[in-house]
Amino acid sequence: MVAMTESTTQATTNRSTTPTGSAFTEQIQRGWAERPESPPEPREAAAFAAERRARISAMHPGVRLVVPAGSLKVRSNDTDYPFRPHPDFTYLTGWGSDAEPDSVLVLEPEREGEGDGHRATLYFRGPAGRGTTEFYANPAIGEFWVGPRPSLAHVAADLGLATADLGELEAALSSEADALVVTGADAAVEAMVAGANPDGDMLARDLSELRLVKDAFEIAEVQAAVDATARGFDDVIADLAEATRHARGERVVEGAFHRRARLDGNTVGYDTIAASGHHACYLHWTRNDGEVREGDLILLDAGVEVDSLYTADITRTLPISGEFTELQRRVYEAVREAADAAFAIVRPGIVFKEVHAAAMEVIAAKTAEWGLLPISAEQSLEPDQQLHRRWMVHGTSHHLGLDVHDCAAARRDFYHDGIVREGMVFTIEPGLYFQADDLTVPAELRGIGVRIEDDILVTADGAVNLSGAIPRTADEVEAWMREIRSR
Repeated sequence: MVAMTESTTQATTNRSTTPTGSAFTEQIQRGWAERPESPPEPREAAAFAAERRARISAMHPGVRLVVPAGSLKVRSNDTDYPFRPHPDFTYLTGWGSDAEPDSVLVLEPEREGEGDGHRATLYFRGPAGRGTTEFYANPAIGEFWVGPRPSLAHVAADLGLATADLGELEAALSSEADALVVTGADAAVEAMVAGANPDGDMLARDLSELRLVKDAFEIAEVQAAVDATARGFDDVIADLAEATRHARGERVVEGAFHRRARLDGNTVGYDTIAASGHHACYLHWTRNDGEVREGDLILLDAGVEVDSLYTADITRTLPISGEFTELQRRVYEAVREAADAAFAIVRPGIVFKEVHAAAMEVIAAKTAEWGLLPISAEQSLEPDQQLHRRWMVHGTSHHLGLDVHDCAAARRDFYHDGIVREGMVFTIEPGLYFQADDLTVPAELRGIGVRIEDDILVTADGAVNLSGAIPRTADEVEAWMREIRSR
């Protein structure tokens, strides 16, 4: 990375080397070719985003809705984390990985006599002309540093939205109106909002509850993310031999998947869990600094995020040698049986928490069968017992979409206790985790951790496993690994 120079937003003046003399300014601002621009056709997401805006508009008549994309976040001194717009902003605009930082969507109530809806305007920072100093002297947003920004006309055509320069936002928000701001909005935007009701939590809740049911575009994007993730899992299997030769083999696995995520998508949807051996018993092991040893299992929990920002979330547990031991197979197949039992009940009309309950019946039965419970499986399933949960403390399912744990602001009555509806997308991911120092289980079980996770679409009369093409049974996994390694 080249050294940065002075910026209006970053403290680098103590090492600025950009010339400031008039001769340099005249030289750098002349001799640039014109950039011809023809408006693009609207992207596929545009029509779906318009429908979503209409739905949230109908829920808040007469109220100004302000939905910021968010700003760059400092990673260290004058370097920032990669920008990812707020999911609600993307949901309502269709602007994904190419969204501009600091952009703000404003839904302004129609004037009297115009109707009950809203007029949508997208405010963002348009291109700086070559006659400004920004384009060469601002490392945070200048074109010489981060590339050109799209024009207002280009984005308007691309997203099917009216656009305006970000500099006009404060004036637009200064007029009197009630206002709702999505939770997570930056302080600068909140300070601009005029009105007596800056209730961002309500708007965030309503958007989360709308996002519980996916439209056709969203379903296709999740499927694309799943398909890319499947290719990433193939890559990992192909690199497992290399992983066993490295002291930090888990990072070889992580790197193989990340390469696929960047080639076929935007990035990973969340930090990859590449948990080998007893690390698989830690539910969110993302340090990924351990060895990958023959004879152990490796739990890979990973998902590609595509450019629309929809993500997959899939887990497979693989025998590093290519074949399960008898004991590993027994644990693996018990987890698969729990996953299959949960999937079997999914259909519109059930309560979401019933999916978890179906998986737990199998987990309780298996741990009782293996002599791990001091009581019967039926007793353990009682709400005041739950002893089998020692080896699976997490839930079985969560919604999936623009966030890996999607729709988090939805009310419990809509989520955990909500009715499952056609178009919902969620995970099914039971597991069993026998930690290396767990003295309540036989020694041979200690250090074995297994999770199987799939992404499920609810249909009109049942469900489809979007990740079902990725091998799931123990026999299928072994055959899959043989096939990849024989290439």
